[in-house]
Amino acid sequence: MHDKFNKLQAILMEMESVVVAFSGGVDSTFLLDAAIKTLGSERVLAVTADSETYPTEELQEAIQLAKSLGAAHRVIETSELNIPGYKENNANRCYFCKKSLFEHLEPFIKDGAYRHIVYGLIADDMNEHRPGVQAAKERGVRGPLQEAGLYKEEIRDLSREHGLATWNKPSFACLSSRIAYGETITIEKLGRVGEAERYIRSLGFGQVRVRSHGDIARIEVEPKAMEQLIGHSSAISERLKELGFIYVAMDLSGYRSGSMNKVLERGGAAL
Repeated sequence: MHDKFNKLQAILMEMESVVVAFSGGVDSTFLLDAAIKTLGSERVLAVTADSETYPTEELQEAIQLAKSLGAAHRVIETSELNIPGYKENNANRCYFCKKSLFEHLEPFIKDGAYRHIVYGLIADDMNEHRPGVQAAKERGVRGPLQEAGLYKEEIRDLSREHGLATWNKPSFACLSSRIAYGETITIEKLGRVGEAERYIRSLGFGQVRVRSHGDIARIEVEPKAMEQLIGHSSAISERLKELGFIYVAMDLSGYRSGSMNKVLERGGAAL
């Protein structure tokens, strides 16, 4: 693990200066911290894209994290729903999102102040459905964590060693990942899912996903939290129905990253 961190530093040193696509999650926070420690804060810029798919509380946390790390930080406004091909929500949705994001970041390197754009791709991602990787390759954007062979659990362990508050932060992905492929993404659906997850977290849950399948809310929590979820079932069902869902269900398989991609493995949905 520590050899991989040394490799990460060597990769960053070779880059000389970087713009970090910074969401405030476990991976991008670790990458930003490593970049600052390796290159110095004057050669690192963190940029966060604020959009409909990014909850306000995540933005505020990203701003505070960047400040605590001593990073130069910019927040830019983007809109995934205005990207052609995105709201249709096919299997390549993330390609359109990442392509747009990287295009928004390119002006920061074109003026010569920074040489490379980097993002929080990790080794685990290479075994999952990640259309955004192709967009990164096309734009010359690099994933130093993945290049160093770092996996999520190693990043969490190193984050804890380095004193980063995000070491045990629940994994997060954009709210569009909660909406079933083939179902059009709208601002109303994003808001409904975001508020549903916000409510469940307020009851004391950490890792939670509310997957939207039309009128059905499929809730994922870690297996050890299932009994706790059942204990709140009446209140959760009532609140999610107030938000517009008709049926509320718990997924007995528990939380797992990218569970919406299972339909792709079976050749489902027009994607």
